[in-house]
Amino acid sequence: MKSILDTVVIGGGAMGSAAAWALARRGRQVTLLEQFGPGHRIGASHGSTRNLNPGYDRPEYVAMLAEGLALWEELEQDSGERLLTRTGIVNHGPDPRFKLVQAALTEAGIRAEFLRPDEAAERWSGIRFDQQVLYMPDGGQLNPEAALPAFQRLAAARGAEIRHHTKVVDLEIMDDGVRLTLESGGAEAGGAGGTGRTEVVTAAQAVVTAGGWTEKLLSGAARSGMLRIPRLRVTQEQPAHFRVADQGAVWPGFNHMPGTGPAYKDWYSPVYGMQTPGEGIKAGWHGVGPEVDPDKRSFLPEPVQLAALQDYARTWLPGVDADSFEAISCTYTTTPDEDFILDRIGPVVIGAGFSGHGFKFTPVVGRILADLATGTRPAPQIFSATR
Repeated sequence: MKSILDTVVIGGGAMGSAAAWALARRGRQVTLLEQFGPGHRIGASHGSTRNLNPGYDRPEYVAMLAEGLALWEELEQDSGERLLTRTGIVNHGPDPRFKLVQAALTEAGIRAEFLRPDEAAERWSGIRFDQQVLYMPDGGQLNPEAALPAFQRLAAARGAEIRHHTKVVDLEIMDDGVRLTLESGGAEAGGAGGTGRTEVVTAAQAVVTAGGWTEKLLSGAARSGMLRIPRLRVTQEQPAHFRVADQGAVWPGFNHMPGTGPAYKDWYSPVYGMQTPGEGIKAGWHGVGPEVDPDKRSFLPEPVQLAALQDYARTWLPGVDADSFEAISCTYTTTPDEDFILDRIGPVVIGAGFSGHGFKFTPVVGRILADLATGTRPAPQIFSATR
């Protein structure tokens, strides 16, 4: 590998892969570094389903939704892969924001309509609907297992260098760029051990998309006062795939927003869900798992939260068997306000804190990070690292 580089992207999950793709499309010389191997299940970008939930009313996110729907289609055409299955998304529950969401989406040309709970139940018998139902047919399920290799393959076809099993163990900000200490060929997971080869490279700039490892990677620069970002809270989230009991049911993606009162007393948060072909109906709490060190995860479900999720399924998902499930594990990296960090500080571009709702925006985030790296235009102010 060259010792002097142009742009290094650190972290080959969804956002890093999209940033490499967007930069390579602009003819930039880009090197993508990922500490683990292809298809690993240690971070936040594995699995075969993520909801593309259009349920936003803030203008910055609605604009990103509209751009993202077009970019996902473009990526499908360029890669020849099916990445988005348009099952539609159904949000329900006593949430007063639904009317704002419908108005904002309609103005942006994204379809959204209210259904009565009985109408929704007739269409999607596996779900018990709560008070009001907002149906967004342009939403659906994205496939990370297909999307990440597609981004990387298309980036490599335009000259990007993709390096797996290459960990950045130190990042130093200099006057004219960054100096990176790399370890390659070491341990696959957990950060322990590792007898890999060490090398030092310099680059004009680094795009940091390291997910749950972001604060660890930037800790030296933060201690020196050269770089400050909002605190990132890394949690181990523990959804489950429930076995389908109603074989005739049709499943949209869904989000159930709680209200007040005894019906919601044992809830931890809103509940999201979708069908994962061959695995069942995924359902999970949002952003309430235990805080973890990403290198020291147990991958085991928290039993009280899991039991509460089973109780939810018994009450609200009549189309599943709540006693037949497989627990799964991923991470969230969450900012205090749950808005992303998309900013440039000196030679470091940061994409972090996607707070459990970022995957749908992946190609747009790649575009924004490429804009920041090339000085094309700034990101929306709500994503500033100094907000």
